[in-house]
Amino acid sequence: MENQDIDIVKSSGKKVKFSLHKLSKSLKRTGADEDTINKILDKVRDELYQGISTKEIYNRAFVLLKKKNSYLASKYKLKKAIYELGPTGFPFEYFISAVLKNSGYVTEVGKILQGKCVSHEVDVIAHKNNETTVIECKFHSQQGYNCNVKVPLYINSRYQDIKTHWDTNKKNNTILKPGWVVTNTRFTEDAIKFGNCIGLYLLSWDYPENDGLKDRIDRLGLYPITTSTLLTNREKQFLLSREIVLCRDLIGDVFFLDHLGISESRKKRILEELEQLCNYKKY
Repeated sequence: MENQDIDIVKSSGKKVKFSLHKLSKSLKRTGADEDTINKILDKVRDELYQGISTKEIYNRAFVLLKKKNSYLASKYKLKKAIYELGPTGFPFEYFISAVLKNSGYVTEVGKILQGKCVSHEVDVIAHKNNETTVIECKFHSQQGYNCNVKVPLYINSRYQDIKTHWDTNKKNNTILKPGWVVTNTRFTEDAIKFGNCIGLYLLSWDYPENDGLKDRIDRLGLYPITTSTLLTNREKQFLLSREIVLCRDLIGDVFFLDHLGISESRKKRILEELEQLCNYKKY
């Protein structure tokens, strides 16, 4: 059944196709078994109605998956969880820093670097193997905003100013590698074409193919705390304000759950969800 396309009628009266296969793929990425996936697809199909939006269909699938298993539902809502790091881009910068740390980098967030012409505040600086990389993060708190060609154009001009000063400053004892641009959304085709042409490294939700942000998060188990289905929005914002960005950070420091006054039984459920999600335990 998952290979079928279903006709749904929008409130405008326009008939569009909805892909059950695409919904099935998103469920499979969570690690849900075939029986669970098929039951959810059957239920979703039975509940379709005229005017339903694609967003509502995916939300319904999330609710059904959450009833089956909260940590699978957490994986399912990963993209939404990244948006929830907002409304400012500051937690996203710490999230990218944390991802790089778990890939062997030593990182700094929000540091000022001198350029030939002016100084620049860089979102993330990463050091590894006698090399330094400057990383600019472009965060959007709402879906539908893609990074167009103006973004790598602007970032490249800043990078070139920094590099000119870096290469002539004898105090710098590492090699400055090509700059990165990281976004939680997507790049337009022109942005990718320009970025590749001038040598910037581009990282978005699904680019490079099979090594985008979502792939790295799944591969490394580096889920943001906003993926939790058991923490409230207030609790998530409290943790983010204390620079607790990754689920595994919270597993390693339950003091903050105690500080929030969370009961022992609920704390146990939260930690079990996070450990399953990350496939990680402190001990």
